[in-house]
Amino acid sequence: MALKISQIHLRSFVRPWLTFIPKYSLVGLEMILGFLLSFVFMQIGAGAGSAILSGITAGALVAYFYRIVYKIQIKPNTNVRKIGQVLVGLTIGVSIAHSNLANIFFKLPILTFTSILLLLSSILIGYIYSHIAKVDLLSAMLAVVPGNIGIMASIAADYGKNVSLVSLVQLIRFTGIILIIPLITNVSTPHDINLIISSLSKDLSQFNLQYLLLLSLVLSITAIAARIGSKFKVPAPYLFCSILVGVACNYLLIQLPFSPPFNFNVPPLVNLIGQTLLGITIGEYWGINPNLERRTIALTSIPVALTFLAGFIAAGITMFLTHWDWLTCLLMAVPGGSPEMILIALVLNHNVETITAAHLVRLMAINLYLPVLIWALEKYGRESKETKTIMT
Repeated sequence: MALKISQIHLRSFVRPWLTFIPKYSLVGLEMILGFLLSFVFMQIGAGAGSAILSGITAGALVAYFYRIVYKIQIKPNTNVRKIGQVLVGLTIGVSIAHSNLANIFFKLPILTFTSILLLLSSILIGYIYSHIAKVDLLSAMLAVVPGNIGIMASIAADYGKNVSLVSLVQLIRFTGIILIIPLITNVSTPHDINLIISSLSKDLSQFNLQYLLLLSLVLSITAIAARIGSKFKVPAPYLFCSILVGVACNYLLIQLPFSPPFNFNVPPLVNLIGQTLLGITIGEYWGINPNLERRTIALTSIPVALTFLAGFIAAGITMFLTHWDWLTCLLMAVPGGSPEMILIALVLNHNVETITAAHLVRLMAINLYLPVLIWALEKYGRESKETKTIMT
């Protein structure tokens, strides 16, 4: 009895501090835990997905701890993912700055075809899922579109649809891709923790005042460009605009009369931070979800499995129509997070510019597709209600 009373007093004392932490240092706590977990994932051979997986795990553990132990519901911090996209997008842009981007223009037809194929398959999968799960068409369609979790959930909320279902299906799809694709692409190789620590230490030792000032300037410009892109409704602005800044950065530096020529690179530590931040928000979505029923999980696994299958079929068709290898086509067509799939290509140094272009084309296609889809389903819903009213 005395122990129970002391626990209640401890909880009442700690709770106000825990409500204060999410506003200021919750992300720092998740980052520290994520960095520690990343070494564990690297040690067990998670390869290119280590930093993202550690972010997902850290976000889920912290959010779950707050929800279960102290009854505090954490809202997923979408700004964290935006920052992660900026850091990762800049890394990607700098890495492809010297690549031959002229050929991308001639690849646009096949990239557009692959995107349309995936969107058409999502319509069919959404229709099947709506009948299996007995949910409205718009909720089912938003659940299976290979887009951003937060955006799909917010659209569902705006139209009064099943937000939790949309979030759950998107979450399972995204997490499944992050777990499966690194294994399929054979990037899961053992890493020596001592070598990783040595590499990060060497990275830090190379920092100097000139480089830090340049890095701060580039990051500031990138953030401003992403913000402007967001104002003008650019698809995935924090990723897309950051890639553009990265591509332009080295090109502009080359034009300056430096001797020897100055080449700007984003340090691996910044890239690691960006990848961890990408995973944290996804983990927070897992942490705030209540315990799921077996039937719910079984039903959500159906559209996720069909979406995976559609991605593999699209990759096979793309491979048949082009001279690209299977890995390139898979990373282009897989319905996962665009930054994460491009990162895997970056780690493998495998057709980064093509895979980046494919995902950016898909993001633009989704942004054009969603308004048309919502308009069509809203009109279909109104006509169905009018028909039922006349019949009754």
